[in-house]
Amino acid sequence: MQSTSRSATVQPAIRVRRSRFSFAKAIVLVFLSVLVVTQLYPLLWLALYSLKTNEEILSGAFFALPASPQWKNFTDAIQAGNYFQYLKNSLFVTIVSMAGVLLLSTLASFAISRFKWKYGQAVMLIFLIGMMIPMQATLLPLMLIFKNLGILNTHASIILPYMAFQTPVAIFIMSGFMKSIPAEIEESAIMDGASVGRIFFNIILPVSVPPMMTVSILTFINIWNEYILASTFISSERLKTLPFGVNSFVSQYSVNYGAIGAFLVLGALPVIIVYFLLADKITKGMVAGAVKG
Repeated sequence: MQSTSRSATVQPAIRVRRSRFSFAKAIVLVFLSVLVVTQLYPLLWLALYSLKTNEEILSGAFFALPASPQWKNFTDAIQAGNYFQYLKNSLFVTIVSMAGVLLLSTLASFAISRFKWKYGQAVMLIFLIGMMIPMQATLLPLMLIFKNLGILNTHASIILPYMAFQTPVAIFIMSGFMKSIPAEIEESAIMDGASVGRIFFNIILPVSVPPMMTVSILTFINIWNEYILASTFISSERLKTLPFGVNSFVSQYSVNYGAIGAFLVLGALPVIIVYFLLADKITKGMVAGAVKG
């Protein structure tokens, strides 16, 4: 009888826990559904936008299917928008900037997190302060500096600021991971006669691939979509990057909205492809240094 009464009291508690779990799960699912809809809405709208005529776009029916898909918009985007020229410039600027950010951030993070020196925290603080400086506040000083150096209106005039603004975030991510690497690995390597350079290239870098992938994709996205610095320091048509292509379809008396939508779709495709290919590595890199402080 005692066991029966106990099981009778335990069962309602289990039911309550299950109902609470289901209710919490439902709230999470609703939240995630809203998040997915808000993220997919601009992409769906842009895809429909790129296949419509100006009349259909200006009619205000945002989710109405195009009467006849205007594939010509993509042809105009590629030809009139100098797509391949701007794409080549964007790829060059982005890849060079990413390589520079990875080189500087890994070296600085290795020095800050693995070396025992009294200025390590102060240097880290300086980099963190660099994350708080708004890009717009540096436009005029940078323009004067680049003009005196003779590199204004060159790719170097945007690659250097890109590296400067992306490196603090990269160091923040990389140093957090490198601090979690056990010190015993380095100690055993030193006992075997390994130099600092060998420890860095043969031990630290191979295990730091996940955060390096995270830094790469974040840097890629931020630089690929950047317009303010590029429009300030680049005036030559042959040096302009992909965001400038939208201006090709805006004239004094008319705007080709469909071609603008098609150009935006073509410009977003590389970012979407890279992100989906590396999504799992990004997640691993973001949580890689969370096990140890």
